Amino acid sequence: METEDHVDRLRTLWAKELPDLDTTPMSILGRIYRLSNLVRPSIEATFAEFNLDRGEFDVIATIRRAGPPYRMTPTELYSLLLISSGGLTHRLDRLEKSGLIRRERSAQDKRSFEVALTDEGIERAEAAFREDMKRELAHLGGLEESERRALAALLRKLAGSLERTGDNGLAVADSV
Repeated sequence: METEDHVDRLRTLWAKELPDLDTTPMSILGRIYRLSNLVRPSIEATFAEFNLDRGEFDVIATIRRAGPPYRMTPTELYSLLLISSGGLTHRLDRLEKSGLIRRERSAQDKRSFEVALTDEGIERAEAAFREDMKRELAHLGGLEESERRALAALLRKLAGSLERTGDNGLAVADSV
């Protein structure tokens, strides 16, 4: 028998107070939310070891995984990251000051510019991502490989369903 967790305890309390209400969504979405909160400090600590915050990592990781020549327009970035252009500008300013990106005039349109990773930006994005994946894998240590695949498949199915129906209140993102 599986051990009762925080969400089970909450559902039990709600069942006493509102016995007519189906709290099944808490058993799934509540746990997803709780898991996110439980691993967030570890993820943020990992990025901090690389002198990055989560937002800065999101920017350099987005450019890095796009492949050579490791450059994107600001519009591409804020569309993928689901942040305002002002929020992106603030992140880019910090990343440029730390030598991880540079802003360059676009070869196609001299009126606009592109954000390019420096060699240091490429290296730091990859190193931080490798360490993050190592630590996140450790968080999954309580699951067998087959259980990880099954859980990933179910979460993909749920996310796809929400993205297709637009029932999430958010635009579709391709963040980290």
